Amino acid sequence: MSHTPDHFRQALAAAGLTPSGDLNLTGDGKLQRYRIEGDKAGSRNGWAVLYSHPVMAGAFGSWKTGESHTWCEKRSDKPPTPAERAELQRQMKAAQAARATELGNVQASARERAAKLWATARPATNAHPYLKKKQIGAYGIRQLRDMLVIAARDVQGELHTLQFISPDGSKRFLTGGRIAGCYFAIGRPVDSLLLCEGLATASTLYQATGRAVAVAFNCGNLLAVAKALRGKFPALRMIVCADNDFQTPGNPGVTHARAAARAVGGYLAIPKFPEVRP
Repeated sequence: MSHTPDHFRQALAAAGLTPSGDLNLTGDGKLQRYRIEGDKAGSRNGWAVLYSHPVMAGAFGSWKTGESHTWCEKRSDKPPTPAERAELQRQMKAAQAARATELGNVQASARERAAKLWATARPATNAHPYLKKKQIGAYGIRQLRDMLVIAARDVQGELHTLQFISPDGSKRFLTGGRIAGCYFAIGRPVDSLLLCEGLATASTLYQATGRAVAVAFNCGNLLAVAKALRGKFPALRMIVCADNDFQTPGNPGVTHARAAARAVGGYLAIPKFPEVRP
């Protein structure tokens, strides 16, 4: 029988993190991991912490997506006293600390799994359907069954996680692996370094310019990678090559690329498209 309060379960469901089975959170403040509904059997990508005193409050999230949320019971008849608010703040800090500790364990497990899979994978060839469709070469990437495997490393060269690309172009990462500040490198920088989001763009840039390119995997990681690379290569000319998401509100590709370029004193390159595209 589940002891998790209904309102807390509803918060999990609203975030798309519904437990696949019973989740017995007794309010003791201990972090629990669980399988999220729809995830594969045996996975434990969800995590949750719940306190029962002075009011019911907790935090939860997913190692798979990296998201985290907080939740607090609403008491319209009796608002929390100052002492209760102080206790809630202490509990939330404790929950964050527990999450950070568990995150370290999750990322360590991902590093170990990434190393084993990378060692098992064979060098990819240009015959892979995704590479043929994009008309790009297999620069330093590997293949496992029908999936391309791309290594995400930090500036010290340590492997943290892997990106998998299927023949149809769908992409995923190892669950729980560190992405922030990690990248995949094509070529060796001489006097300049290009930085972009995805493998296809990076390979195209490398083919067109012959210059080294770093793949940040997503626009939200451009800033962290740019700063990490600036620390490693303080004298290099850095050019952030944006994805022009002109049809998306706020154009996240250009927005994040501009922020990354400014932060490291780099240049910004934005592709221009005709008004009418095929």
